[in-house]
Amino acid sequence: MPTCDHCDAHVSERFARVFADEHGEILACISCSANAGIAEAARERANRPSHD
Repeated sequence: MPTCDHCDAHVSERFARVFADEHGEILACISCSANAGIAEAARERANRPSHD
């Protein structure tokens, strides 16, 4: 069964077919991707000027 290269979580064969790179590597599973997106959004919000 394929695993996430970042956290070693198991992913489905279907997920691997869709999201693996040309070498078959899965750089981020759904959990890792979601966490990365949340962290990126938080950084963007922190860098915005305040409207007070």
